[in-house]
Amino acid sequence: MDPLEIMSDLNNVVPYFQPIFSADEHRVIGYEVLGTYRRKEEIESLGPFFLDESIPEEYRMELDDIILVKALDKAITLDKDVLLFIKRNADLLMKQDSEHLLGILLEYEKKGISINRIVIEISQKNPIGDFDHLDHFINYYRTYGIKIAIEDLGKDISYLDRIGQLAPNILKIDLQALRSSAVNHNYNELLYTLSMLARKIGSTLLFENIEMDYQLQFAWRNGGRYYQGPYLHKSEENFVDRDILKQKLKDKCHQFIVYEKKKLASIYTITESFNHTMIDFLHKYNKEEGTEAFLTMLAQKLKDAAFRLYICDEEGFQVSPNIFKGINNWSVQQEYMDKNWSWRPYFLANIMRMKTNKKGILSDLYTDIETGESIRTFSYPLTETDYLFIDISYHFLYEQDAL
Repeated sequence: MDPLEIMSDLNNVVPYFQPIFSADEHRVIGYEVLGTYRRKEEIESLGPFFLDESIPEEYRMELDDIILVKALDKAITLDKDVLLFIKRNADLLMKQDSEHLLGILLEYEKKGISINRIVIEISQKNPIGDFDHLDHFINYYRTYGIKIAIEDLGKDISYLDRIGQLAPNILKIDLQALRSSAVNHNYNELLYTLSMLARKIGSTLLFENIEMDYQLQFAWRNGGRYYQGPYLHKSEENFVDRDILKQKLKDKCHQFIVYEKKKLASIYTITESFNHTMIDFLHKYNKEEGTEAFLTMLAQKLKDAAFRLYICDEEGFQVSPNIFKGINNWSVQQEYMDKNWSWRPYFLANIMRMKTNKKGILSDLYTDIETGESIRTFSYPLTETDYLFIDISYHFLYEQDAL
C-alpha cells in the first residue's frame, strides 16, 4: 500500500462501521470504526497502513484523525446510547499530546455525541514500553468518561498483570484461533482465565472475529456480553438497523440454552448415579478391611468410569494410597500417602459443601496434571472427617456427554 497515494487522495479514505451486538438486548449496541480506501470500485482495508512501521508516524496519526472526524460526522445521526469503538496504537497515542484526541471528541460532544459513548481500543501488544505513561494517559481519559478496551486477546495472556492494572472497561477476545473445532483444552483454560480476570476487575467481555455458529455459542458460553464478526454482520459504509438480528440472536440464544440445560442435566444425572452407587456400596462393604481394600473393590465396580481413587481427611491430607488404572491393570501408589491437597482451588470449599449437604459433588472440567486429559472428579463424604475422590476418565465423560 503506497502511503503517498493514500495521503494525496484523502477524499477516498472512508470510515466503515462494523456493528457490535449485545447478548442481553440482542441488538446493536455500538460500532467499531474501521479505516478503508476506495480505489475505483474496490474497497481496501487500511489496516496494513497502520501496521506498517516504515510509514512515517505523522502520516498514520493524521489518517487516524481524518477517519475519526469522518466517522463522527456520520455518527451524529445515531441513537444517543450507541457506542463508537475507535482503534488506536498505544505507542502513537502516547506520542501525541493527551489533549489532541480529547479536543476532537469534546468538539463533537457539542454536536451531540456524548464523550461517554467513546471506547478507545488499545492493542495488548503495545503496552510493553512506557507502561506508566500509558496508565496515566488512560486514567486521564477516564476522568472524562471515555471507556477503554484492550484488544487482540485470545492469542496469549503474556501481559495479564498489566491488563489487570489498567482495568479496562472491555476486554476484546479474538476468536480467530477458534476457526478449527480441534482447538485444545489449553485454549479453553486461557479463555477461562480471561473471564475470571474480567469478573475480578469489572470488565465486559467482547468476542470478535466470529465467523461461524459454534464460535458464537462459545462466546455465549464463556461469558461474552458483546459480539462482532462477519457471521453476524460485515462492516459497511452505513449504519444498520439496530434490530437487524434481534430475532436470529433470540433464536440462537434459545438453542444455546437448550443445549446447555441438556448438558447440565447429564452432569446432574451422573452425579446422582455416583451418589446412589456409593450409598449402595457402603451398605454392603465390610468397613474393617481397610482403605486400600475398600478402594480396590470400589475401583472394580467403577472400572468403566474411574481411573484414580483416593481418600483425604478434611484438611486435605491423603489417608490412603492412590488406586490407579494404568494401560493394562490397576496399581497401588503408596507414595501418595500423606500428601496434602488443600492448596488446590476450591478444595476446602468443596469439603464444606459435602459436610453441609451430606452428599457427593462433581467438579468442573479440568486438565489432569499427570495424564494431561480433560477430567472431572467426583467427591463423596465417607465420614465426618474422611472424603473419597474419584477421578473420572475422559472416555467415560465423552460417552455421557459431560465434557
